[in-house]
Amino acid sequence: MEIHVVDGVGHGPTELAARDAALADAGVGDFNLVTVSSVVPADATVRVAGTAPDLGPPGDRLTVVRAHASASPGDAHETDRVTAGLAWATGPGPGLFYEADGADRDAVRDTVLEGLAAGRDLRDWTFDAEGTRLATAGTDEGAHTAAVVVAAYGESESIA
Repeated sequence: MEIHVVDGVGHGPTELAARDAALADAGVGDFNLVTVSSVVPADATVRVAGTAPDLGPPGDRLTVVRAHASASPGDAHETDRVTAGLAWATGPGPGLFYEADGADRDAVRDTVLEGLAAGRDLRDWTFDAEGTRLATAGTDEGAHTAAVVVAAYGESESIA
């Protein structure tokens, strides 16, 4: 199975509209996203892609790990951006994802890396590769803002 790590940013008149725009920007906005905890199956390969490839028809179920950051128009007075981040560690067996969000890009990167290190320490697994993906969106006094990083597990599946 391939896990595609994608990211997007968006703005909209509501928080949900901004999140929908960010998911569309990442190429996963037309799926019913099912969020899972952060374990990478042993047979999976993690690949970074700015936008998701064709993962199936609209309306299907897509399994994901997701980081999401948002800001309201009022938040734009306090911060000029929001960042969502996802880090992962993989090896010959299972792996891990760790997600975080915030206003400070460097702090989000540090948080996902610290969380990933803690997760590795809890497990007796072998890890030989790591990656990090961040999405940052500038806030807007006239709209809600969202940034997402999504790890999409394989292809979508029919809900029916």
